Amino acid sequence: MSAQRWRYDGRRVVVTGCASGIGAHLSAQLADLGAHVTGLDLRRPDRPPAAFVEVDFADGASIDAAVAAIDGPVHALFNVAGVSSGIGNPLLVVTVNFLGMRHFTEALLPQMPAGSAIANVSSLAAANYLANRSVTAGLLATHSMSEGISWCAGHPEALADGGYRLSKEAIILYGMTRALDLGERGIRINCTGPGVTETPILDQLKSAYGQNYLDAFPTLLGHVCGPDEQASVLAFLNSPAASYISGQVIWVDGGSVANRIAEELLSAQAAREGTD
Repeated sequence: MSAQRWRYDGRRVVVTGCASGIGAHLSAQLADLGAHVTGLDLRRPDRPPAAFVEVDFADGASIDAAVAAIDGPVHALFNVAGVSSGIGNPLLVVTVNFLGMRHFTEALLPQMPAGSAIANVSSLAAANYLANRSVTAGLLATHSMSEGISWCAGHPEALADGGYRLSKEAIILYGMTRALDLGERGIRINCTGPGVTETPILDQLKSAYGQNYLDAFPTLLGHVCGPDEQASVLAFLNSPAASYISGQVIWVDGGSVANRIAEELLSAQAAREGTD
């Protein structure tokens, strides 16, 4: 495969959450690959990309203003911005991680021509998204940030564990439900499911739940993932090298989901052998 298939020369890209963690590393990688990067965040990064737009993903008016400030066309959108349940505000978690992200994406779509691509960031915490889809479907059925917030207010049980899992499951299912009609317009949409990664969100979780909470997650490849490792997968997904991938979630978790499935298979096998 030609190395050009991985590059972004002449392409305009948007990266949310560009000030730190995965978003900061991704912005740098994309610039190295030839992209013109417009970064968005609540605060200005120490090393701004080619263009920077301040935005609050909990505020619809701020999102609309950010979209208006972005010069088109946009050939690739990377939705990386997010907060963890460690902030202690479940409604804000869902609003920033999913409702604001969806509002921003839908508002930016008119600037995205055929051949464009979207990559969203979910989480290993959403690995049971199919089992929980009957609940998540209610959030997905809303059509605006205000409707989504009202739905959350009416379903507090769905946010009882902090809102993070719900928001990240919604991101996966949003991509899957949009893949067909966006595909008809020549636009791909995918997401990654990062495992434990060294980012500011990890610090939020440590502060809120303690180190033991994080130690419960296996590091099957012998180390905690770095933000650069996550960024590389996102850069691939929106590149021409991934031109026939859409509607997918790629687990960037060092094998955690695979290990969980393997353990379930072994447990089922042992149970069958125990009844023989």
